[in-house]
Amino acid sequence: MNETDKVNRRDAIRMFGGAASMSVLGASVLADTTEKSKTSLGLVIYTLGIRRRSMKATDPQHDLFEPFSFLDYCHSLGAGGVQVPLGVLDPQQCERLRNRAEAFGMFIEGAAGPPHSDADAERFEAAVRTARDVGARAIRTVILPGRRYERFKSLEEYWKFAERGRQALERAAPIVEKHKVRLAVENHKDQRLDERVALFRHLDCPYIGACVDTGNSFALLEDPIAVVEALAPFAFSVHLKDQAVQEYEDGFLFADVALGDGFLDLKRMVDILRRAKPEIRFSLETITRDPLRVPCLSDSYWPTFPTVTAKELAYALRIVRENAAEELHRVSSLTPDGQVEYELATVRRCVEYARSTLGL
Repeated sequence: MNETDKVNRRDAIRMFGGAASMSVLGASVLADTTEKSKTSLGLVIYTLGIRRRSMKATDPQHDLFEPFSFLDYCHSLGAGGVQVPLGVLDPQQCERLRNRAEAFGMFIEGAAGPPHSDADAERFEAAVRTARDVGARAIRTVILPGRRYERFKSLEEYWKFAERGRQALERAAPIVEKHKVRLAVENHKDQRLDERVALFRHLDCPYIGACVDTGNSFALLEDPIAVVEALAPFAFSVHLKDQAVQEYEDGFLFADVALGDGFLDLKRMVDILRRAKPEIRFSLETITRDPLRVPCLSDSYWPTFPTVTAKELAYALRIVRENAAEELHRVSSLTPDGQVEYELATVRRCVEYARSTLGL
């Protein structure tokens, strides 16, 4: 075990044993993380979803995604920050979490759903106050459920939910302006680029902008670089990921992979975002799972895409063919312990790639 992995014997067994849980790591233990391994890259909770499930199976009382636990564990991996649902914390908890992050030299970003009704505004404002008090730079949110081509069966259904999302952001705007907390809306395989930019311009709110996901929009047949360039002026946060692709009979398979293993031009994306927003924070959102299916050659894909052109479909399929991966890992084929180990190995590779290759 190297210097970056120093924990006590019990915690080491738990960390690498797969199904066993990990006790909350203390600051004295986590201080062993070396500066050499440190990166400014944060971690989004979804990067460690398998580990969380494994821990809860052993100890249902322990939740890795509890903000203090997640901050501590990400620090042990050399991460520079976290993006985690903060919930509602009391003033003393907010102060403790903020001080802990500052002591680690880490940033905090929150995650919360927008208010979909006037009654829900109270819940949302409480979450915004907590984010403000812990020093969070942004709160990540999404406005439509699921993947557009899977969730919605008609254009009318999609429009209904898109309108609901717009109204939620309009309801959120005075709250985030009041507390001066940025709300970062992720491109979540939901709205295409023209729709999302039009939404931001309609809202015209200095505290509502983008959580730029570097990979998601390719599933909507959009050019990843064009998406990053267009969203960069609105960017408050970044979900950094790489994607691998492979053809299948109804379209293409779409897999989250370790940074540098996919087809995305991550160096160019990081440069675009940094030039637009020099203080922007990047967080890893590589989800360890089986490849997703994007059935763009099936009739089921198309009901909500009346304006997508044949040229755009041809572009996406050409990119898939030119960058087809020889193999895409099926995580579900691994044992439970193997899944935990594979996820952790992927996160570690991403952290090192961000530090050594992307300058993060």
